[in-house]
Amino acid sequence: MTNSWAVLEGTLICLVSCTSIALAQPACVTQNMAVPPGANTTDKAAPFFIDTTGLDFKTSPPTRDPLSANYPRATELPDGTLPPPGAEGNFIIGPTHNPAPETIAKEGVARGTTKSFTLSSKQSTIYNPGLIRDDVAGCTNSSIMTTVTAPDDKSHMVVTTSHPGIWSRTIDVYVPAQYVRGTEAPFIVVGDGGSNAYKDLATTLDNLIAQRRVPPMIAIQIGNGGQDAQGSQRGREYDAVSGAYAQFVEREVLPLVEANADVKLTKDPDGRATMGLSSSGVAALTMAWFYPDLYHRVLAFSPTMVNQQWPHDPSLRGGAWEYHSAWTGPAGPNLISKAGVLTPAEPPGVPLIAAAPVKPIRFWFFGGDQDLFYPNPTIPDGMHDWTLSNALTAKVLAEKGYHYQFLFVRNAKHVDRPTIAQTLPSALEWVWKGYPIPRPRKRRWTPNARSSRRRSSAWHPAGFSRSCRRAPAESGRWSGRAC
Repeated sequence: MTNSWAVLEGTLICLVSCTSIALAQPACVTQNMAVPPGANTTDKAAPFFIDTTGLDFKTSPPTRDPLSANYPRATELPDGTLPPPGAEGNFIIGPTHNPAPETIAKEGVARGTTKSFTLSSKQSTIYNPGLIRDDVAGCTNSSIMTTVTAPDDKSHMVVTTSHPGIWSRTIDVYVPAQYVRGTEAPFIVVGDGGSNAYKDLATTLDNLIAQRRVPPMIAIQIGNGGQDAQGSQRGREYDAVSGAYAQFVEREVLPLVEANADVKLTKDPDGRATMGLSSSGVAALTMAWFYPDLYHRVLAFSPTMVNQQWPHDPSLRGGAWEYHSAWTGPAGPNLISKAGVLTPAEPPGVPLIAAAPVKPIRFWFFGGDQDLFYPNPTIPDGMHDWTLSNALTAKVLAEKGYHYQFLFVRNAKHVDRPTIAQTLPSALEWVWKGYPIPRPRKRRWTPNARSSRRRSSAWHPAGFSRSCRRAPAESGRWSGRAC
C-alpha cells in the first residue's frame, strides 16, 4: 500500500511539473508563406508595399501566374522540354520535371574521384569567430520567427540571439578522370556543399565531360557555416552583398583545395564558375559581381534575391533586393558606419545592376511558381517574394544586355529537386558556352605497346586549339571566348 501511494504521489508530481514545463516551452513558429500581419497590400505609393497581383493563395506558398504583368515576358515551352542549347532570355517550363538522362551513370564513361577535407573557424581569418544563433531546440529559426523589426523600418530585423561561435565545414573536391596532374584546370565553386540537390553533380559532370559538352573541370563543394537566415553564419556568408565571401574562397579555401586534392586551379576568370541554391545562389552572383576579374560564369537555383542581409547595412538597406529594385521603405539619408558611428554617405547607386556598367558575367538561374513567399511573419518589408525577385532580376539583366537565361518553372517549389535533376546538365552546358573544350590526346604508338593506337582520356591545356582566342567585344558587351 505504501508503495502504491508513492507511485501515485510521484505520478501526480510528474503530471504537474511536466505540464508546467510543457506550457513553458514555446510552440515552434513555422514558416508563414502568407502575407505577414500588418503588411501594406493596398497603397502602392506607401512604404513597404507588398504586391499580391497574380497570386493564388489556395496553395502554400501561393502559386504565381507566370503571365502576370509583374513578370517579364517569356517564351512558354512545351511541357517536358527545355530551351535550345545556348538560348538566352526568359522561358517558362513545366509542369512535368523528369530527370535528364545525363544525371544517370553510364557504362564506359570514365568517372572522376572526390576528395574531402574539413575546415574550421580556427583556420580562418575572414570568418573567425563565426556566428551562432540561439534557437529553441528542435525549432529551426525559432528566434527570428518571433523577433521584431526596428521602429519605423520593417526591413531591419532585430536579432538579439546571435553571438560569436565556432563553425566547421566539409569541402568536397570532384576531380575529373581526364585531369592531368600538374596542369591548370577550370573549376566551379559550389555553395551549400553536401546538399542533396547536388547528388547528381559528379555523375552529370562525368557524362557531360565525356560528351565534350563542358570542359574537364574541378568541382569544389563548400559546406556552409551553419544554421540559416539572419543572425546565422550561413546568412552572414551568403546574404551579405559584399566581396567578403569571395575573398574567403580565394584566400582560404582554394589554396587548401590545391594542396589537399593535388590539383592546380586556373587564374583565368573565364575558366571559373560559381553555383549555389537559395542564399548560396545569390552568393554565387555576388562573388562574380564584386570580383569579375575572378569569375565570369554563374549558375543559381532559386537565388535569394531578397532582403536577407544581416547585420543590417544602412547604406544598402534592401540587401540583395537592391540588385534589381530600389529599397521599398521611405526616403531617408544614406548612412554608413565609420568607427562605429553612423555617418551620411552618397547612395551606392541602386538598383545595383541597372546603375553599374555591364560586367562580364554569364548568368543562368530558375525560380519556381511556388517559391518562397514571406516565410518569416515578422518582416513585412515588401522585399521577401522569391519568385518576384527572380523575375525582376531577369528583367533588369535584359535591359542592361547581359548574357543570361532565366526559367520560370511551373509546379516547382523553392530549390525544386525535380527541376534541378531536369535542368542541371543543360544549365552547366549553357554556363560554360564559349569556353574551349580540348580534344582527347592520342597516345604515342610503339610496336611494343600493349594498348597500341588507343585513345587516351588524358587532358592537358596543350590540347586547346591554337586558334582559340578572345572574341572581340560588340557594343561594349562581353562575348566570352571563340574558337
